Amino acid sequence: MQIESFFDKGLAQLTYAIISEGEIALIDPARDPSPFVQLEHKHNAKIKAVIETHPHADFISSHGEFLLHQVKVYVSKLSDVNYEHTTFDDGDEIRIGKVKLKAINTPGHSPDSISVLLEDETSKPYALFTGDTLFIGDVGRPDLRETTKDSNTLKEKLAGKLYHSLHDKILKLPDNTIIYPAHGPGSLCGKSISEKLSDTLGNQKKENYALQPMNESEFIKLILENQPFIPKYFAYDVLINKLGAPKLSESLNNVNYLKSFKEISNDALIIDTRSSDLFRAGHIKGAINIPDGGKFETWLGSIISPDETFYLIASDNDTLQNLLLKTAKIGYESKITGILVMDEPSGSKLEKLDAEKVIKAEDQYTIVDVRDVNEVASEKYFSNSINIPLNKLRENIQLVPLGKPVAVHCAGGYRSAIGSSILERSQIHQVYDLSESITSIKSLKKSK
Repeated sequence: MQIESFFDKGLAQLTYAIISEGEIALIDPARDPSPFVQLEHKHNAKIKAVIETHPHADFISSHGEFLLHQVKVYVSKLSDVNYEHTTFDDGDEIRIGKVKLKAINTPGHSPDSISVLLEDETSKPYALFTGDTLFIGDVGRPDLRETTKDSNTLKEKLAGKLYHSLHDKILKLPDNTIIYPAHGPGSLCGKSISEKLSDTLGNQKKENYALQPMNESEFIKLILENQPFIPKYFAYDVLINKLGAPKLSESLNNVNYLKSFKEISNDALIIDTRSSDLFRAGHIKGAINIPDGGKFETWLGSIISPDETFYLIASDNDTLQNLLLKTAKIGYESKITGILVMDEPSGSKLEKLDAEKVIKAEDQYTIVDVRDVNEVASEKYFSNSINIPLNKLRENIQLVPLGKPVAVHCAGGYRSAIGSSILERSQIHQVYDLSESITSIKSLKKSK
């Protein structure tokens, strides 16, 4: 028996492959199926089962691609999916080679969440694939499925169910059971996920704040406070995963390649993925700068709603191809009107401003802090700044006072590049990006 993991750092998402006697089971496969097909060749084995721990909110699964190859897809009967599947709930098991995979219903992160218990060749519990129920150092947030139409998904009720899933089921497993979660550090599906990608259940009982002794009411209060923001694309991805995503290669082939920016219609929504320096040096008027980086797909899906369409610009073709894959990971490739390479600065310019200059004359600027509310609560850099989290900035432009130059900052420069371009698009004049110079303010404050 072997276990191989695939970690997508951009979305902090983990896929697992369990391999035994020439057979493979995949758990929570990412959008691009090619690494898993390569795994078949590497081990001279065949994928026999794909298991979804729940319909995911933060990434698109490739389970639909495996259905095309007559691979069985297993999911809880509570998931209400619209694709061909085999139900997988308490009491159900799958044999892969000499090992067994058993379903455990563990609602809490979502009403339909399951965990998958791997029993070794001697039928002893070996590992638990916990999906978004239990992370290393954290547990799955229960506030992503709240709706006014279904009281069963209210976050308080889900948090209560999560408490019982942990205490009545998971924590009763042997301490040496290895925990393999669906997400690692950086995921928005939890608030304090560890840098470690796996751990024993015994260690988690000692180290995980959410597994310490407390009653259900204390747990609910603790879990619901200080959760990170919810990106705009999350509900959309749940829907796509319940339907089954289209084949990735065919979906990417449908993207329209442009020859010139003149093909872009006036007032169109444009996402310019070039570096903030290139963007400031010259860009199409009204473009929003979301630089290619480690969290590009998360911010694309946080700034842009799934009911919008947009053009995508990159500095070269290789980068453009990589960005198409990143966009597809959250199911947004179908939202692209056209893509274009822009290798030279051209058009409107956006100025950069040194943070130390601003701190010496704070009253001469409107300072917009685009960090998350929790970040601002722990440390504020400018006394008179206003906080509008980046994911809410487009909808709250009216909260930015006019009459003074506007200086935008975050914690390191990435989000302020996006925020300043959003404000410029809204036709606010004299917008400045404090960019990475904000780190000098942080250092100055620490030295005092």
